[in-house]
Amino acid sequence: MALADERAAAIRVLVVDDEPLARRNVTILLRGDPSIGSIEECGSGVEAIDAIRRSKPDLVFLDVQMPECDGFDVLEQLGADLPRALIFVTAHDEYALRAFEAGALDYLLKPFDDARFGRALQRARERLAHAPVQPQPVKRLVVRSPGKLLFVNVADIDWIEAASYYACLHVGRATHVIRRTLSDLERDLGEEKFIRIHRSIIVNLDRIHGLQLQSGGEYEVVLKSGERLRLSRRFRKRLEERMQAPHF
Repeated sequence: MALADERAAAIRVLVVDDEPLARRNVTILLRGDPSIGSIEECGSGVEAIDAIRRSKPDLVFLDVQMPECDGFDVLEQLGADLPRALIFVTAHDEYALRAFEAGALDYLLKPFDDARFGRALQRARERLAHAPVQPQPVKRLVVRSPGKLLFVNVADIDWIEAASYYACLHVGRATHVIRRTLSDLERDLGEEKFIRIHRSIIVNLDRIHGLQLQSGGEYEVVLKSGERLRLSRRFRKRLEERMQAPHF
């Protein structure tokens, strides 16, 4: 029974880095830890997105700078499919603040020693031991303003846009500002009713009326309110799948 429980609790890991040697260094350290179960590797951000959606790893070690699709692009495209624990691994310290805002658990700066890696892995174990496997989407968001609190029903939100360290909730003709990052909100809202269409825009699927092709070959998402929002190419396929629309 104990052996079965240990196997069930084994941590499934994905290591993402475009440099094979960097991936090897991480996997060697992981194989020496008894809490680690499976280890999968990806050499690009595009591969990582498919792997995370397919195998749903518990823990991801993610490089920041990769060709075509960097670590932050990966997180943006994953939306609510983010792993339960995420550790950035990079040779550049200037992305640390952005990484933690995006929900990173730790930030490993190359080159790191075994002890530093061990501390990061311990943090991941602790996070996974207490984090719910399938958190339920929130139903209300709290908007704070001087002297009052406003409770906004998530179902009433038309779309959300990023504004630096804040987000603007568009609810009918009203706009409410909340001190949350877009990635944060995306996780809380879940993927059943909301989808990212641009790195700075999330839309309520029920509010989408259609898509409008522009002269430059790009599409706009047209809401039932008549609002037009830019659709980024990198999120087009995902929207197409969610709307069950033919390829456009």
